[in-house]
Amino acid sequence: MRIKYDTKKKLAEQIFLLEILKGLWLTLRRLFSRSVTIQYPKERKELFPGFRGKHALIRDPETNQAKCVACMRCSSVCPARCISIRYSVDEKTRARKVDSYEINALRCIFCGYCEEVCPVNAIVLTEDYEYSDYTRQPFHFDMERLLKNWDEFLEKNNLEPDKYLNPFLRPRGLPLGELPAGKRIDVPEEWTYEGQVIWKDGKAVSAKEAASN
Repeated sequence: MRIKYDTKKKLAEQIFLLEILKGLWLTLRRLFSRSVTIQYPKERKELFPGFRGKHALIRDPETNQAKCVACMRCSSVCPARCISIRYSVDEKTRARKVDSYEINALRCIFCGYCEEVCPVNAIVLTEDYEYSDYTRQPFHFDMERLLKNWDEFLEKNNLEPDKYLNPFLRPRGLPLGELPAGKRIDVPEEWTYEGQVIWKDGKAVSAKEAASN
């Protein structure tokens, strides 16, 4: 195969510096356009629901300890294998008790699978993203640190524990009967299965109406 080059066009570009002029025009056009950056930390971008930030273990309001029941689903589903859990079994009740819960945040890919699969809403990736350090050790969260992350997140954002809502804690658009008991929490109408709007036959209808038809 033979490749032909347009030597006349290439010569014109070299003489009139067309590529440089194109670059200068782009720079000039952007110079007077609206800035797309924000002046952090004075300005902060509004986070979308479901933003995945610092890990935390949610406290049980009755025991004041982690809600975790050691079902091991989060560690099993984690693609990065950054969750490590140890538990013991009560000889009388045969119930599991969490002895240690550790997350290596440096290995985490923030997929959200852990909080999505948790049947009791024990683990959550909060909307807190402002954390950094000079060493690796602070990013290895043990159970005590994870519980403290939850307390600090609530205090920092002035939130009530029972009113905090995260899309991974209550997946949108699923019938209530298909959710574990721990995920059956109160949500806005548009989050419920009945409140979902879909497009069918050229018009917007509710998911419940579409299923009945």
